[in-house]
Amino acid sequence: MAPEGSSKESGIVSLTDKVIYIIGPQRFQNELMVSFLTRETGATCRACDDVRQVPVVDDKKTTQPILVLLDCLEKELDTYLVAVAASNKNLLCRHYVALYNVSSGLGIEKKALRKGIRGFFYKQDPPELLLKGVSALFNDELWVSREIMTKTILENRDRDIITITDQNTLTPREIEILSFIALGAKNEHIAEELFISPNTVKTHIYNIFKKINVPNRLQAALWAAKNL
Repeated sequence: MAPEGSSKESGIVSLTDKVIYIIGPQRFQNELMVSFLTRETGATCRACDDVRQVPVVDDKKTTQPILVLLDCLEKELDTYLVAVAASNKNLLCRHYVALYNVSSGLGIEKKALRKGIRGFFYKQDPPELLLKGVSALFNDELWVSREIMTKTILENRDRDIITITDQNTLTPREIEILSFIALGAKNEHIAEELFISPNTVKTHIYNIFKKINVPNRLQAALWAAKNL
């Protein structure tokens, strides 16, 4: 869900059963984030220098996703994500992964979303936005602005239709809706953007899940990230 569209008020959120890893070389800053998030949310938080310290998930086991915050300060996105994938092949598909220390205006968000990143925390963000974003990510939402989400959908719509229709017989409308799902949009937002009813959206989603053989929105988003 876009930061400016969040319905949550600032304040303490309870995430006592959740786990957060903060990955990056700035040890002092990361320890401060650990202290802050632990105090405000009750989550189990750990600061690490290397993404390889995040537990590897066995695909055969049902494991609750954890949140991994990756420091991308002064990092080239493609090189960084390749290194992340090489270090932990299950990270981007089995956990919630977000970037922090993001510089505004770099334009990395659309590319990062297609790689499986689920949120962005900017260098100028206040602590209250960090709390809101962490809560939204654990609620299986994206933490990205509505403007970026909409641009990403529109800019890739035509290419996605060509790629997906041939392989999976999804209709153009279903591909549009799947694109919205992949970017974390709720049914009400999809209905508003496409000028259709929420019940029609539900019907399309049911058909999409059946065609691509997935049980829920998260799996649909992961499928879209790999195939769109």
